[in-house]
Amino acid sequence: MRSRAFLLLFGLLAGTTPLAAADDDGPTTRAGAWLSAHLKSACPDHPEWLAMFADILRGSQLGPEDGWFPKAVAQTRFGWPATRARFDRDGDGEIAREEFPGSGPDFERLDRDHDKFLTPADFDWSAHALAPSPGAMLYYRADRDGDGKVTREELMAWFRAADTDELGFLSLDDLKAQFSPPRRRPAAAGPADSGPSKATLIRGLFRQEIGSLRPGPALDQPAPDFTLRTLEGDREITLSKTIGPRPVVLIFGNFTCGPFRIQAGNVEKLYRRYRDRAEFLMVYVREAHPTDGWQMTSNDRQGVTLRQPRTFDERVEVAQTCKKSLGLEMPLLVDRLDDRVGVTYSGMPSRLYLVDREGKVAYKSGRGPFGFKPAELEQSLLLLLQANPTNTPGEVGRTD
Repeated sequence: MRSRAFLLLFGLLAGTTPLAAADDDGPTTRAGAWLSAHLKSACPDHPEWLAMFADILRGSQLGPEDGWFPKAVAQTRFGWPATRARFDRDGDGEIAREEFPGSGPDFERLDRDHDKFLTPADFDWSAHALAPSPGAMLYYRADRDGDGKVTREELMAWFRAADTDELGFLSLDDLKAQFSPPRRRPAAAGPADSGPSKATLIRGLFRQEIGSLRPGPALDQPAPDFTLRTLEGDREITLSKTIGPRPVVLIFGNFTCGPFRIQAGNVEKLYRRYRDRAEFLMVYVREAHPTDGWQMTSNDRQGVTLRQPRTFDERVEVAQTCKKSLGLEMPLLVDRLDDRVGVTYSGMPSRLYLVDREGKVAYKSGRGPFGFKPAELEQSLLLLLQANPTNTPGEVGRTD
């Protein structure tokens, strides 16, 4: 039985075994368990995608502790030790407002717990991007159109729906009931509740829909150059010609990635808040959950049902829909159909980078969706801006 599992594993890696064979649960589970143990004991520096492949074979549904997610965390120059060494002039282990040379609003954005000091707690990003919280639960209930933003009208609609007694107010117990996590039900036997098959996940892995097989540039490495067309198709933007006067924020995402849509409001707020101090470029990449791949029921409910674009024009059309539906104002570039930029930056299904004025990576988010944290990028952006507070408006680079 063990040899059968090994043959299946090597056949899947070599492409000689049909993917449908991956759903033969016993052999693939054993093969995944062997591969996972071997990677930990004998190959600690293994490629990230091998860890994801092993966990898929073991039956993972790709949660935050599976595959490449635990190790693919954010990299930044501006963690707490570096920030403390730079600003904590009196050496008391915290940074007061008077020790920070930047503006009051910048300090308040860095002071995440609002205790008037910068401390290690403000630099703790250990919770993954989709971790449940009362605020997240309110968002999920209120954002009915799924555009990543909760409007006043949507909030009032949620209030009216929650006010079942029609008394015009909500009590403490009403709110507790609204924000209590649902009880976990035993998994049903039906296939609709079993999640994607192993074959579907393996196909998504090697199509690079659930993530690039490459890790992307590391902290302090030069940001790989690229030239891509704008969504409007009227010009091309070259990264190396954009670098210089101001830092560059790179945002990778796609429409069928539900967590990216969830973060759209956060991303758009960053752009509107800092567009006079940094350049923002969104790169539209390969779809994460097309109808001919790992299709998501949440997408079906929101009417986001489309196949993987087969031509560049189809990808442009979907990107236009994404920009309009999510209300994104930042410049949007469309990756070519060979996914060259998305693969190079490990931008699928979503990722964030901050590039300094010398063209080097100053911040790299973890892999999306769990590592896609716009507020974490904002922290590094603010501290990078403070490192060189001279900001002059610059025109986004282009080639004619």
